[in-house]
Amino acid sequence: MSAALQVTAFGLALLSTLFLLLATCTDCWMVNADDSLEVSHRCRGLWRECVTNMQDGVRTCDQYDSILAEHPVKIVVTRTLMITADLLAGLALAALILGLDCITFLKEHPGAKLRMCYGAGAALGAGSVLGLVGSVWYAVDVYVERLTLVSHNIFLGVHYDFGWSCWLGMAGSSGCFVASVLLTCCLH
Repeated sequence: MSAALQVTAFGLALLSTLFLLLATCTDCWMVNADDSLEVSHRCRGLWRECVTNMQDGVRTCDQYDSILAEHPVKIVVTRTLMITADLLAGLALAALILGLDCITFLKEHPGAKLRMCYGAGAALGAGSVLGLVGSVWYAVDVYVERLTLVSHNIFLGVHYDFGWSCWLGMAGSSGCFVASVLLTCCLH
Protein backbone atom coordinates (compact mmCIF):
# COMPACT_ATOMS: atom_id res chain seq x y z
CA MET A 1 0.00 0.00 0.00
CA SER A 2 2.77 2.43 0.92
CA ALA A 3 4.69 1.87 -2.33
CA ALA A 4 1.56 2.38 -4.43
CA LEU A 5 0.76 5.57 -2.53
CA GLN A 6 4.30 6.86 -3.01
CA VAL A 7 4.24 6.18 -6.74
CA THR A 8 0.81 7.82 -7.06
CA ALA A 9 2.02 10.88 -5.15
CA PHE A 10 5.17 11.00 -7.29
CA GLY A 11 3.19 10.85 -10.55
CA LEU A 12 0.83 13.56 -9.37
CA ALA A 13 3.71 15.71 -8.12
CA LEU A 14 5.57 15.30 -11.42
CA LEU A 15 2.56 16.29 -13.52
CA SER A 16 1.70 19.19 -11.22
CA THR A 17 5.28 20.47 -11.25
CA LEU A 18 5.24 20.40 -15.06
CA PHE A 19 1.99 22.39 -14.98
CA LEU A 20 3.56 24.96 -12.65
CA LEU A 21 6.64 25.29 -14.85
CA LEU A 22 4.51 25.68 -17.99
CA ALA A 23 2.33 28.27 -16.30
CA THR A 24 5.36 30.29 -15.27
CA CYS A 25 6.96 30.20 -18.73
CA THR A 26 3.93 30.62 -21.01
CA ASP A 27 2.45 33.91 -22.15
CA CYS A 28 -1.29 33.65 -21.75
CA TRP A 29 -2.09 34.71 -18.20
CA MET A 30 -4.52 37.33 -19.53
CA VAL A 31 -6.43 36.95 -22.77
CA ASN A 32 -8.66 39.45 -24.58
CA ALA A 33 -12.26 38.56 -23.89
CA ASP A 34 -14.22 41.18 -25.83
CA ASP A 35 -12.65 41.41 -29.27
CA SER A 36 -15.91 41.50 -31.19
CA LEU A 37 -14.20 41.73 -34.59
CA GLU A 38 -11.99 38.70 -33.84
CA VAL A 39 -9.18 40.18 -35.90
CA SER A 40 -6.50 39.33 -33.37
CA HIS A 41 -5.92 37.22 -30.28
CA ARG A 42 -3.95 39.03 -27.58
CA CYS A 43 -2.33 37.34 -24.59
CA ARG A 44 -0.35 38.88 -21.77
CA GLY A 45 2.02 36.80 -19.72
CA LEU A 46 4.45 37.31 -16.90
CA TRP A 47 7.33 37.95 -19.30
CA ARG A 48 5.86 39.34 -22.54
CA GLU A 49 2.72 40.21 -24.48
CA CYS A 50 1.81 38.40 -27.72
CA VAL A 51 -0.68 39.21 -30.47
CA THR A 52 -1.77 36.65 -33.05
CA ASN A 53 -3.40 37.88 -36.24
CA MET A 54 -6.39 35.59 -36.80
CA GLN A 55 -6.43 36.10 -40.58
CA ASP A 56 -2.91 34.96 -41.43
CA GLY A 57 -1.80 33.35 -38.14
CA VAL A 58 1.23 35.61 -37.69
CA ARG A 59 2.24 35.91 -34.05
CA THR A 60 4.29 38.83 -32.73
CA CYS A 61 5.51 39.16 -29.18
CA ASP A 62 6.81 42.17 -27.30
CA GLN A 63 9.18 41.50 -24.44
CA TYR A 64 8.68 43.64 -21.38
CA ASP A 65 11.42 46.29 -21.20
CA SER A 66 13.52 44.61 -18.55
CA ILE A 67 13.08 42.20 -15.70
CA LEU A 68 14.32 44.94 -13.37
CA ALA A 69 12.12 47.71 -14.85
CA GLU A 70 9.02 49.08 -13.18
CA HIS A 71 6.19 46.59 -13.59
CA PRO A 72 2.69 46.35 -12.15
CA VAL A 73 2.59 44.76 -8.71
CA LYS A 74 0.59 41.78 -9.99
CA ILE A 75 3.40 40.89 -12.43
CA VAL A 76 6.19 41.18 -9.85
CA VAL A 77 4.35 39.30 -7.11
CA THR A 78 3.12 36.56 -9.42
CA ARG A 79 6.59 36.07 -10.92
CA THR A 80 8.15 35.80 -7.48
CA LEU A 81 5.54 33.41 -6.12
CA MET A 82 5.51 31.18 -9.20
CA ILE A 83 9.31 30.93 -9.45
CA THR A 84 9.52 30.06 -5.74
CA ALA A 85 6.75 27.48 -6.17
CA ASP A 86 8.62 25.98 -9.15
CA LEU A 87 11.83 25.71 -7.14
CA LEU A 88 10.12 24.13 -4.13
CA ALA A 89 8.25 21.64 -6.30
CA GLY A 90 11.46 20.72 -8.15
CA LEU A 91 13.36 20.18 -4.90
CA ALA A 92 10.46 18.14 -3.56
CA LEU A 93 10.55 15.92 -6.65
CA ALA A 94 14.27 15.30 -6.19
CA ALA A 95 13.77 14.39 -2.52
CA LEU A 96 10.76 12.24 -3.36
CA ILE A 97 12.66 10.27 -5.99
CA LEU A 98 15.34 9.43 -3.44
CA GLY A 99 12.72 8.63 -0.80
CA LEU A 100 10.68 6.17 -2.88
CA ASP A 101 10.78 2.59 -1.61
CA CYS A 102 11.45 1.28 -5.11
CA ILE A 103 14.72 3.26 -5.34
CA THR A 104 17.76 1.50 -3.86
CA PHE A 105 19.32 4.69 -2.47
CA LEU A 106 19.41 4.43 1.37
CA LYS A 107 17.61 1.07 1.20
CA GLU A 108 19.15 0.04 4.54
CA HIS A 109 17.71 3.18 6.25
CA PRO A 110 13.91 3.07 5.86
CA GLY A 111 13.47 5.83 8.46
CA ALA A 112 15.58 8.21 6.39
CA LYS A 113 13.56 7.38 3.25
CA LEU A 114 10.33 8.06 5.14
CA ARG A 115 11.66 11.42 6.36
CA MET A 116 12.60 12.28 2.77
CA CYS A 117 9.02 11.58 1.69
CA TYR A 118 7.67 13.72 4.53
CA GLY A 119 10.10 16.51 3.62
CA ALA A 120 9.05 16.28 -0.01
CA GLY A 121 5.43 16.50 1.08
CA ALA A 122 6.14 19.60 3.16
CA ALA A 123 8.02 21.26 0.27
CA LEU A 124 5.19 20.42 -2.14
CA GLY A 125 2.69 21.86 0.33
CA ALA A 126 4.63 25.12 0.62
CA GLY A 127 5.05 25.31 -3.15
CA SER A 128 1.37 24.64 -3.72
CA VAL A 129 0.35 27.45 -1.38
CA LEU A 130 2.73 29.90 -3.07
CA GLY A 131 1.63 28.87 -6.57
CA LEU A 132 -2.04 29.07 -5.67
CA VAL A 133 -1.64 32.47 -4.04
CA GLY A 134 0.25 33.74 -7.12
CA SER A 135 -2.29 32.38 -9.60
CA VAL A 136 -5.34 33.51 -7.65
CA TRP A 137 -3.75 36.92 -6.92
CA TYR A 138 -3.27 37.46 -10.64
CA ALA A 139 -6.76 36.24 -11.55
CA VAL A 140 -8.44 38.41 -8.92
CA ASP A 141 -6.45 41.45 -10.03
CA VAL A 142 -7.50 40.91 -13.65
CA TYR A 143 -11.12 40.49 -12.56
CA VAL A 144 -11.05 43.64 -10.40
CA GLU A 145 -9.44 45.62 -13.24
CA ARG A 146 -12.14 44.50 -15.63
CA LEU A 147 -14.92 45.15 -13.09
CA THR A 148 -13.59 48.66 -12.47
CA LEU A 149 -13.62 49.49 -16.19
CA VAL A 150 -17.13 48.08 -16.62
CA SER A 151 -18.49 49.90 -13.56
CA HIS A 152 -17.19 53.23 -14.91
CA ASN A 153 -18.55 52.48 -18.41
CA ILE A 154 -15.08 52.63 -19.92
CA PHE A 155 -14.76 50.65 -23.13
CA LEU A 156 -11.24 50.43 -24.50
CA GLY A 157 -12.01 47.93 -27.24
CA VAL A 158 -10.21 45.11 -25.46
CA HIS A 159 -11.07 43.68 -22.06
CA TYR A 160 -9.00 40.97 -20.54
CA ASP A 161 -9.97 37.77 -18.78
CA PHE A 162 -7.58 35.29 -17.17
CA GLY A 163 -6.13 32.84 -19.65
CA TRP A 164 -5.05 29.24 -19.78
CA SER A 165 -1.64 29.88 -18.18
CA CYS A 166 -3.40 31.16 -15.08
CA TRP A 167 -5.65 28.08 -15.03
CA LEU A 168 -2.60 25.87 -15.51
CA GLY A 169 -0.95 27.52 -12.49
CA MET A 170 -4.03 26.89 -10.39
CA ALA A 171 -4.25 23.26 -11.53
CA GLY A 172 -0.54 22.63 -10.89
CA SER A 173 -0.76 24.18 -7.44
CA SER A 174 -3.82 22.13 -6.58
CA GLY A 175 -2.12 18.94 -7.76
CA CYS A 176 0.96 19.71 -5.64
CA PHE A 177 -1.32 20.23 -2.66
CA VAL A 178 -3.00 16.85 -3.15
CA ALA A 179 0.40 15.16 -3.55
CA SER A 180 1.54 16.91 -0.37
CA VAL A 181 -1.48 15.61 1.53
CA LEU A 182 -0.83 12.09 0.23
CA LEU A 183 2.80 12.24 1.35
CA THR A 184 2.36 13.89 4.75
CA CYS A 185 -1.00 12.63 5.98
CA CYS A 186 -1.63 9.29 4.28
CA LEU A 187 1.86 7.79 4.26
CA HIS A 188 2.50 5.61 7.33
